[in-house]
Amino acid sequence: MAIMRELATRQRALTHAGLDELPDSKPLRHLRSVLVATGALPARDEQLIRLERWITVTLADLTDPEQRALLHRYARWHALHRPRRRNNGRHATDGQRMAIQHNISAAITLLDWLSARGLDLASAGQGDLEQWLTCAPATARVGAGNFVRWARRNKITTLAFAATKWDGPRRIIDSEARWTHARRLLHDDNIRAEDRVAGLLVLLYAQSTTTISRLTLEHVHADAHEVRLRLGREHIVLPEPLDALVRELVASRHGHATVGDQGMSPWLFPGGRPARPISASRLGERLQQLGLQPGQARSTALFGLAEELPAALLARLLGINISVAVAWQRASAGDWTGYAADYSRRARSSSIAGPTHDEHS
Repeated sequence: MAIMRELATRQRALTHAGLDELPDSKPLRHLRSVLVATGALPARDEQLIRLERWITVTLADLTDPEQRALLHRYARWHALHRPRRRNNGRHATDGQRMAIQHNISAAITLLDWLSARGLDLASAGQGDLEQWLTCAPATARVGAGNFVRWARRNKITTLAFAATKWDGPRRIIDSEARWTHARRLLHDDNIRAEDRVAGLLVLLYAQSTTTISRLTLEHVHADAHEVRLRLGREHIVLPEPLDALVRELVASRHGHATVGDQGMSPWLFPGGRPARPISASRLGERLQQLGLQPGQARSTALFGLAEELPAALLARLLGINISVAVAWQRASAGDWTGYAADYSRRARSSSIAGPTHDEHS
């Protein structure tokens, strides 16, 4: 490889900046991950850096300077700031990068449509926005909505773009198919342990592929008697034979990296690049090859769990936002409002009074 020769002969500096001078490509990303895993380069937030590059190139292609300035403000001070704040020091995910790129692309689509009619966000009326909504793709409407709401908060426009209200699952909830898939993954030894565990975490515990892909060994606590998995604030005791599958996965897990990975990866689902987890998209593809649709299966699992558990407990055990848990509770017609209110009061009282003797034991 030409890059390796340049590095070996010191024609190119062995630094991130030196590699950044090259066109982005999968081989280059893999080489960089190997160099990071072996300690030749320091770790950095690759997804966020890829996003910053994409923003720079995308905005440079815009011919309208006012549009470019507005989108620069939106991208740099809002879109990029959110993952930095939310991730709390953790690196951005591939899904976060793609979502931000989608929102910015949708904003450009809307602004181009307005510009073709001699309008911008300041001069457009609500009727103009409604007209655009009738012809815009659904995916663009979602991304543009985030942009317009940001612009309204910053007094750039008076346009009102209401947040989409979720009123329940749009597809049929097939609980029988959920349990059919679960039984197969629990008992079919011909399927790899990592795929069985990942699929069961979707089907039984309503976990997303993004969350599953970022699980580490620290999330698993196993002793001679039981295996516990931390998905939210509380550990879940895994039933048989899922507990045995997780033990097997911990003992045998490996990614596809052959360089820079000495079997010391902290990830429960190692990826193809050394020291990196499997990507959520790749994990989803593997589950689809087993006949499982991760998004639909997760919705079915959430629906079933919301029928059985109060929202507060659902959020605490599964690591989902309480507002999401409440929404699914309503969708499943579970009547746990009283329990949730009581739980909230007891939690506040407990935090004020301090832990009880039972909580210490």
